[in-house]
Amino acid sequence: MSKEQHLTRTEKKAVAQERAQELKSRIEPYLEARETIPTGFKITEEYEAQKKKILEVLGGTEEDWNNWKWQISNRISDVEILGQIINLTDKEKDEIIEAGKSNRWTVSPYYCALMSKDDPNCPVRLHSLPQMAEITAVEGDADPMGEEFTSPAEGITRRYPDRLIINVTNQCAMYCRHCQRRRNIGEVDKNRTKEELKEAVEYVSKNAEIRDVLITGGDALMLTDSTLDWLLGELRKIEHVEVIRLGTRALVTVPQRVTDELCRILDKYHPIYLNTQFNHPKEITQQVKEATDKLAKAGVVMGNQAVLLNTINNDPHVMKKLNHELLKVRIRPYYIFHAKSVAGTGHFKTTVQDGLEIMEYLRGYTSGLAIPTYIVNAPKGYGKTPMLPNYLLDIKEDHIKLRTWENREIKYEY
Repeated sequence: MSKEQHLTRTEKKAVAQERAQELKSRIEPYLEARETIPTGFKITEEYEAQKKKILEVLGGTEEDWNNWKWQISNRISDVEILGQIINLTDKEKDEIIEAGKSNRWTVSPYYCALMSKDDPNCPVRLHSLPQMAEITAVEGDADPMGEEFTSPAEGITRRYPDRLIINVTNQCAMYCRHCQRRRNIGEVDKNRTKEELKEAVEYVSKNAEIRDVLITGGDALMLTDSTLDWLLGELRKIEHVEVIRLGTRALVTVPQRVTDELCRILDKYHPIYLNTQFNHPKEITQQVKEATDKLAKAGVVMGNQAVLLNTINNDPHVMKKLNHELLKVRIRPYYIFHAKSVAGTGHFKTTVQDGLEIMEYLRGYTSGLAIPTYIVNAPKGYGKTPMLPNYLLDIKEDHIKLRTWENREIKYEY
């Protein structure tokens, strides 16, 4: 019988209380830090004021604001209009114009309303507005994933044995400055033709090992309802396709896209999974919650694929808060991607140590539901590789030595 079993009930309770206090002390730094992290729910007042100003500038109405097609047709890509909404110095305006010459920028009115009026380091601004670093950085590759060499048919990207991507459009509601496919943006939004989509569907139908299809772009939800309905229907006719996924950032940049009609369409083709990309808690708002509530009620399963970005979220407290906010709106944190080496995005690069530090700070410090997998994509399309802190210290025939989340070294016999 162990020493602990001889303790009285009162003594055991005292041990438990001491342990509880120890655990509480471990989370206190986060409790203090989270009060300083802006979230979409915290900035509601500021958002409403910016929304009102944007509607005045663009001549829109409340009904317009809630119409996703109005949001897309009124995307902001003129620095003078932007300057009526947020405070920009002449230098900032010049830099946006100069950097924007090389890589197109445009921002939905909704996403623009989340920007800080005065802070140039606002994470929403950093996501969406060009910086001079985009044209002064020389490192990186236009196509680091080698997608042009992993496309066996029109619109198809295939990197794995049983699943593939159908790239349906180059259009997004907002063009992220760290985008891995920025080479495809161009100056004109272009969806794939029905003939091209038919070729992609035919490739899937002829390869019986493909059980999982990801529809992405650009943004899959920039397709019209009718095109999306048709494409999902064609894929569902293929017996060996078990899972269909949609890749979209519309939840982040234009949540108005989630209409009752869209949900009715998605509900016909289950199982449907939706992968999105929230990178900062400021992006999760009441309108996002309204959209995710609709999707959840339509049976759509949602996961988040954050990208680790310097000055935006490469902080353990920010990433933890992001994951907590995601769960509150029914989105499961799925991946943290290490940013790819895309030409013109070097200023967003972090170290792998940053990512591992975040993973160390999540495991044990929050629930497993709030812990995504940290991924480094092998260059040229060789796939996702998980990065983990080292918890296994030694392996013997009858036991292992492991390190816990609190850095305790423990012998585990089996």
